[in-house]
Amino acid sequence: MNRLSLVRYTSAVALGLSTLWSAAVCAAEDAGAFDKIQQIRAGDLNIGYVDIGPRDGQPVILLHGWPYDIQSYAQVAPALAQKGYRVIVPYLRGYGTTRFLSAGTPRNGQPSAMAADIVHLMDALNIRQADLAGF
Repeated sequence: MNRLSLVRYTSAVALGLSTLWSAAVCAAEDAGAFDKIQQIRAGDLNIGYVDIGPRDGQPVILLHGWPYDIQSYAQVAPALAQKGYRVIVPYLRGYGTTRFLSAGTPRNGQPSAMAADIVHLMDALNIRQADLAGF
């Protein structure tokens, strides 16, 4: 395979994958979406999150992975809420409406930083213990 053929092939594959990705995102958005995003100050962040289900239900925090966001739980969260769980789905740092409170705060995507973000979120929401799930 010469260079030009390789570039054409790679471009075609990339275009096909981006088309599939767009279709998957649209299908997920059509399947259900969160309407009300709330914001709360927690540690170094102003975190965007969804909080559904009974306030006195067992808290479950659903964490999205890269490259997804909270909409990946648009069907799961309501099902858990119907079972009596309080379901919290935050935008992780760098996603959605979650923002750093200070421009001077170092940007860090290490798991320990994200874990601290969740502890700060739990403190801000007065949640002592929660079940965590994610992918």
